[in-house]
Amino acid sequence: MSLTELTTLLLFCTAMSFSPGPNTTLSTALAANFGLRRAMRFCLAVPAGWTLLMLACGLGLGALVTGIPALRLGVKLAGVAYMLWLAWKLSGAGQLAQVDPARLNVSFLQGVGLQFLNIKAWMLALTLTAGWVVNAQGQPSANPMQRLAIICAVMMCFAFASNFTYALAGSLLRQWLAQGSRLLWFNRLLAAVLAATALWMISV
Repeated sequence: MSLTELTTLLLFCTAMSFSPGPNTTLSTALAANFGLRRAMRFCLAVPAGWTLLMLACGLGLGALVTGIPALRLGVKLAGVAYMLWLAWKLSGAGQLAQVDPARLNVSFLQGVGLQFLNIKAWMLALTLTAGWVVNAQGQPSANPMQRLAIICAVMMCFAFASNFTYALAGSLLRQWLAQGSRLLWFNRLLAAVLAATALWMISV
């Protein structure tokens, strides 16, 4: 991979990773409600799940999903349903986790699985596969496995850094949000972002 390609990859990953989406929204919500320590498992689950998704796309799963409309629709609908369910759970959480620990929680495995239902993650993985793993003719580029390994390593770092940054922001707001009904309205705002993202997923 040339220096120009690597630079372009880094810029692309920065823009995609740090822009708001389902993962960063959940990282913020989990840290605000449960604290940074509890949000860390999701911050670690995102890069783990995304790397598995990228490997799958690089090895051909992406072409299978995009090539079978019913399968693509199934992934999309499952992702929309899960995000709307999370938004509903989040919208009613008005107390910190010490008071209501079961209102919103996402396990490590759920965080990993969410990447396979996240249309933004699929779009990113497919774009990276098309731009850096295969050539314009759809054939593997020189050293495709090396390129795939570099992309996975880069995106693992970016996926963790972006989600940790959003989680840190959520944790810093935690005490301020504990006053009055601030947490409830904050959660409702994040729930609206998740719901809007789900609606956007339907249109793509």
